[in-house]
Amino acid sequence: MRAGDLTTPALLADAGVLAHNVATMSAQRPGPALRPHVKAFKCTALAGRLAGAGHTGFCCATVREVEGMAAAGLGADLLLANEVLDARRLGALVATDTARVTVAVDSPETIAAAAAGGVGEVLIDVDVGMPRCGCDPVDAGRLADEARVAGLMVRGVMGYEGHLMHDPKADRRAAAVADAMAILAAAHAEVGGDVVSGGGTGSWDSNRLVTELQAGSYVLMDGDYARMGLPFREGLVLLTTAVSVSNRGWAALDGGLKALAMDSGDPVLVGDGEVLFCSDEHTTVTGSFTVGERVGLRPAHIDPTIAKHDTIHLVDDVSAGADAEVLESWPVDLRGW
Repeated sequence: MRAGDLTTPALLADAGVLAHNVATMSAQRPGPALRPHVKAFKCTALAGRLAGAGHTGFCCATVREVEGMAAAGLGADLLLANEVLDARRLGALVATDTARVTVAVDSPETIAAAAAGGVGEVLIDVDVGMPRCGCDPVDAGRLADEARVAGLMVRGVMGYEGHLMHDPKADRRAAAVADAMAILAAAHAEVGGDVVSGGGTGSWDSNRLVTELQAGSYVLMDGDYARMGLPFREGLVLLTTAVSVSNRGWAALDGGLKALAMDSGDPVLVGDGEVLFCSDEHTTVTGSFTVGERVGLRPAHIDPTIAKHDTIHLVDDVSAGADAEVLESWPVDLRGW
């Protein structure tokens, strides 16, 4: 089958780019030094490729992701790197010995939820500068003590410097990451444990503290990270069809806001021309196209783009567009909550 035989809009992933990106990251972060974040691709078949490269511990963003990874036989060491107030579904996996599950906690309430739900292992989530989850660093030791009193094993700490991931200046990014990780190191000294978890694609080479890097987007990359000069290549394309062509110089493609995430900006047109705007069902582009022509768009943010689709089609050469050979079709089977 060729990509041109697919119903559009369709997600295409380049097999060679995927292999390059996996090998590049594995050389820097071998085995357990990388805990791939499945939120980026929500696909157990792709996760299986990473496990085959030696990365058998995974990071998850939702309970559904944890359940799906366990069901796929990839539950050797799963971290839910988000706080939850109902851990019963996670505890059910632990009780049936389906998966080893660790959950992030940052408050007495999330500690109580982990204990009540039957999750026996936690990381203390520490705020290292991103205004999202994580406890005040001065409270980390106290929360670790509370968790142990509640019968939980505290494996260590977690801190995500997500606010620094997309700084295009490498030296400035590295210095800011070092400052954030100094906060996490001090908290770890109070908490104890073997695990220091954090980081991402943007700090893959500058985060010197973490024992496991939580990177995910690197596998197929996206436009936002591609501007930073990282050694990973863009390998994801939304294949669309030109369904209407104007003699005034634009064409309407059959993939829009419902097929592309726009939080990091417009997609980039593969080939000559530029994106004018995206609407619900269409992307309007400039350029010379004919009705029925297949046209590729590179998303600016792959994580929420993939989450909009049922399938990722692995192809031999994504740059071949409609002529690319479809090697495998992978279900995006970790969607939902």
